[in-house]
Amino acid sequence: MRSELCQLSIRELRERIEGGDSSVTEITQSFLDRIQQCDNKIKAFLTLEQESALAQAAKLDRELAEGKSGNGLLMGIPIAIKDNIVTQGVRTTCASRILEDYVPPYDATVMGKLTQNGAVLIGKTNCDEFGMGSSTENSAFFPTCNPWDLERVPGGSSGGSAAAVAAWEVPGALGSDTGGSIRQPAAFCGIVGLKPTYGRVSRYGLVAFASSLDQIGPLGKSVYDVAILLQAIAGADPKDSTSVARPVENYLSELDQGKDVKGLKIGVPKEWFGSALDRQIEQSIQAALEKLEGLGCPVVEVSIPQTEYAISTYYIIAPAEASSNLARYDGVKYGHRSAGQEDLESMFKCTRSEGFGEEVKRRIMIGTYVLSSGYYDAYFLKAGKVRTLLRNDYLEAFKKVDFLVGPTTPSLPFMMEEKKTDPLEMYLTDIYTVTANLAGIPGLSMPCGFSQEGLPIGLQIQAPHFQEAKLLRLAHALEEALDVQRPALAV
Repeated sequence: MRSELCQLSIRELRERIEGGDSSVTEITQSFLDRIQQCDNKIKAFLTLEQESALAQAAKLDRELAEGKSGNGLLMGIPIAIKDNIVTQGVRTTCASRILEDYVPPYDATVMGKLTQNGAVLIGKTNCDEFGMGSSTENSAFFPTCNPWDLERVPGGSSGGSAAAVAAWEVPGALGSDTGGSIRQPAAFCGIVGLKPTYGRVSRYGLVAFASSLDQIGPLGKSVYDVAILLQAIAGADPKDSTSVARPVENYLSELDQGKDVKGLKIGVPKEWFGSALDRQIEQSIQAALEKLEGLGCPVVEVSIPQTEYAISTYYIIAPAEASSNLARYDGVKYGHRSAGQEDLESMFKCTRSEGFGEEVKRRIMIGTYVLSSGYYDAYFLKAGKVRTLLRNDYLEAFKKVDFLVGPTTPSLPFMMEEKKTDPLEMYLTDIYTVTANLAGIPGLSMPCGFSQEGLPIGLQIQAPHFQEAKLLRLAHALEEALDVQRPALAV
């Protein structure tokens, strides 16, 4: 039945399309019906492309009937895109008033790759403004709710993408991860989210927050779904000088070759297990580590000594880069412009005051301060040195082990408004995720259980640079071994 199609994974949907059991139009309409049914409660979408999605679906159905469709990895699969990834002809707001009516004249490279692979764009998802936040409460338009408990946050900043996948509104989505913005909401929403190695996926068309940290990545219901999305979007791009000209591995083949992970050595950083970690999360992670041992993976304790400085380092480097990147929003070329101003300086000031939210202003001010004369050496330069030390910690750890495994977040999904008035407490929710961005390595979050309250618990796996294939293989094996039983959604 069409109403059941929205509960299927990307893999299952592909099989139905390839077998002629369902049309692309039926599948697309099923997800649109689900969005109509529950998004007034979840509020995952900022822009819904209903008409164009159905038109694209009908076009793909005609091509399939005529045998002209090619072999796109995502042929006929509805996908949602975080609203800080530009889409030609489709409003891209970054969940900010300053870009409320901005319609890009071009596509991000990842959007072009999705289209080439036959994906159907369902819409653009809500996020924290310019990706700055950990709860999707910093959106200028409305907060997004967690599908497991509508009074709790879905995480952030890619909370809209994560919530949409978890609530069966789409089978897969793209987000961006600057300090945990894919992995943390994936953990809070009980799905899989991957931050690839910096340079593995093109950032062209990703609206910049912190250019040395930002990375686009996939979210899906399973490790396989995340692998197929990564397969579609990975690769070098001449439009992005930070993308790496390194061959893309066959991630799907790696998964299909088997789940034998025996002998892969697992490192557990002792710094990730302290008093701040929720007891239920710790118990769930320990149970997962026992499963890994049962699969033949030795588990040993390791150390990442600079972990205690990671949050401080991140919240110097990221705001500094944001201060520079967001200077372009001045009301001159595009975006919001304050009306009735008599001179250029007043127009600049009022445009930015009206257009940016509190958290964005806070980070711009922090970033401008640490870059200012007399403070650059004391803050920004020192943070860069600590970042190098942290990267060296990882290089040393990966000489001893193949992966690092631990919690994705220190706490369960928290209540709406619980941390919004305390920026420092909010920043600390990223304590286990920012390190991967600072070091440029890949990190994946996957469900490893549910709390007594029925809330998702996420486990994080980090790997050496460009080891996504091996990372996905381990996650796939662990996913099957855990076989997490999910309670009912709140919608």
